[in-house]
Amino acid sequence: MNKFAEEFFKTKKIIGMIHVQALPGTPKHGKSIEEIIEIAVQESKIYQECGIDAIMLENMHDVPYLNREVGPEIIAGMTAVAKEVKRAVNLPCGIQILAGANQAALAAALAAGCEFVRVEGFVFSHIADEGLMNADAGELLRFRHKIGAEHIAVFTDIKKKHSSHAITSDLSISDFAKAAEFFLSDSIIITGKSTAEKADIADLIEAKESTKLPVLIGSGITAENISEYWNYADGFIVGSHFKEEGKWQNGVSKERITKFVVKVKNLR
Repeated sequence: MNKFAEEFFKTKKIIGMIHVQALPGTPKHGKSIEEIIEIAVQESKIYQECGIDAIMLENMHDVPYLNREVGPEIIAGMTAVAKEVKRAVNLPCGIQILAGANQAALAAALAAGCEFVRVEGFVFSHIADEGLMNADAGELLRFRHKIGAEHIAVFTDIKKKHSSHAITSDLSISDFAKAAEFFLSDSIIITGKSTAEKADIADLIEAKESTKLPVLIGSGITAENISEYWNYADGFIVGSHFKEEGKWQNGVSKERITKFVVKVKNLR
C-alpha cells in the first residue's frame, strides 16, 4: 500500500463525488470548459465547507462511455477541472475516467496534483456496459512507475457495478479481494449492482476477512443507512445521496450533505 493510502485510512473517510459536466465531444456536451470548471469548483467548496474528507471527480455525464480508450479532449478536460479544484480546496482529490480509462485517469491525476484514482477492470475480465473489459493491473502499475506516479494511490473496484460477471461466476468476492491485493492495489471498492444501489453486507464482511487492504463502499450509502455499514468499511464514496433529490444528475445539496455529516459525527 502506498503512503497516501496508509495515512488516509487511519480513520474512516467520506469521499464526495463530483460528476463533471459532459466534456467536449460527448453527446451531452453543452457547456464551455470554463463553465464546467466553475460548477466543479463550487461543488468542491461545498464539500469542504460541510466537512467531507475527500473529493472524487468522475466524467459520468459523458454517456455513452468508451471502453478504455478515451480521446485527448477528455483527458485534457478532466485535468483542467482537477487542477482548478485542487487550487480551490484543501482536500485530497481523486479521478475516475469512464469507462476503465485507468491510465488516462492516472496521467490526469499526476498532472493535476491529485492523490488517488478509482479504477475498474483491475483484476479479472468482465462484460461491462461498454463491452468486454480485460484486467489491466499489470499495464496500469507499470505505467504508474514509468511516469513517476507511485505516490498516487490506486483504489480498485471488484465485481464492479453495471457489469456481468458470468465469466468469473466461479470466483467469490474473497477471490477478487485476494487477487487485487496480490496485484498491489491500494484499496478495494465494493458496490451494489448499479449506481445508488446498496452493497451486500455479506460481501463486505467476506472482503474484510480476505484482505488487509482498506475496503470502501462505492454505491448506495445514505444518511439513513450508513449506520448499518459503518463497522464494515474503511471509507464511503457517496454520490447520488449528496445530490439534489438524491439523483446523481443534479448538483450537490448542502442540506443533504450537512445532514449526512451530522450522522457521521455521531457514529465517530
